[in-house]
Amino acid sequence: MKMELLAPSGDFNKMKTALYYGADAVYLGGKHFTLRALADNFSDEEIKTAVEYAHNLGKKVYVTCNIFMRNKDVDGVLKHLSYLNDIKVDGVIMSDIGLITECRKRLPTLPVNVSTQSTVLNKFSVGFYRDLGVKRVILARELSLEEISEIHNACPEIELEAFVHGAMCISYSGRCLLSNYLADRDSNRGACVQACRWEYEIREKSKGGDFLPIEEDGKGTYILNSKDLNLINYLDELYKAGVVSLKIEGRMKSEYYLATVINAYRRALDDYYKNGNGYKDNALYESELDKTAHRSFTTAYALGKNTATVNYEDSQSKGSYKFIANVLNYADGYAEIEMRNRFCKGDVLQVLSPSPSFNKEIVVDQLKNANGELVTDAKRVQEVLYLRTDVKLSAGDILRRKFE
Repeated sequence: MKMELLAPSGDFNKMKTALYYGADAVYLGGKHFTLRALADNFSDEEIKTAVEYAHNLGKKVYVTCNIFMRNKDVDGVLKHLSYLNDIKVDGVIMSDIGLITECRKRLPTLPVNVSTQSTVLNKFSVGFYRDLGVKRVILARELSLEEISEIHNACPEIELEAFVHGAMCISYSGRCLLSNYLADRDSNRGACVQACRWEYEIREKSKGGDFLPIEEDGKGTYILNSKDLNLINYLDELYKAGVVSLKIEGRMKSEYYLATVINAYRRALDDYYKNGNGYKDNALYESELDKTAHRSFTTAYALGKNTATVNYEDSQSKGSYKFIANVLNYADGYAEIEMRNRFCKGDVLQVLSPSPSFNKEIVVDQLKNANGELVTDAKRVQEVLYLRTDVKLSAGDILRRKFE
């Protein structure tokens, strides 16, 4: 059985991007009861549309309902779950043990996936949720591959989902109060401001009464800023450990980020199924992940104890390539594109695509606006332009340019 590539979707366009670039399934949140309240998220009707869209492609949709629930939330949450059951979502992601128990009683046909917010770290916890009738457990990021394998061997009938790429948290699977204290935004209710990513200044009071700055280096002091998880070179190990779903973090991330990361993992997975561990010989996948914004990469705890998980250098890097334009259509040698960042005649653009046109280059030669006028400097944000190129493109492809 092949592993599922599971991608985040902060809104409908991001969902379409994720599926276009090769995700087998997406996870998304409604307007309430989700830990990414700052994402655009989906109305009830939009969730229904998303489920129909994905199912028509033979793909799946999981919906998050994983806030730390209070009494005042109960009626609204239960009504929401009933609706999700009616529209046949493929699973609902929950963390509250009482709500999970009640859901299993009231809606026995609704598949339940235990959220990473439940901090499941051992086989007894997985066995407990199995006995409640859940379908899948999303494991805490703090587990090693060896520990995951032990859990699978103890509870082989439960699906195991694991994060493989994206932002890490300084606290156990997101159970953090830093945002509450510093910004009065409850991270466990979906409003985290990611205060751990901020640059901090630490000062020491001298004997003379002066405050002396303590700095790691001239770049800044990022004492709480975790590196980004990257397990693209451990697909075989994940498969053998019993992981059935590879989860990419990022409901707040851009379409360009999602397209880049999902495309890299999709290609690596397909290569793995074809050539086994030989896929690791292709440096393409790792290099692709450097082309979008990220922090320094880490395997976190996948290989065991790891004390080098803090990204001290900066909040995050911008990546090596810039998102230039979305492709809207291609016909008669012209790509209809929507400009996202400024570019000029003579620039070399690279194609990001799930098609064979992936990584082909286009030198900007003839560029026209909607009135047929020649354009040499594309600087009007989101202007629709027409780029002459022999490279076959499709709606959903992205054009990018290397940072100078």
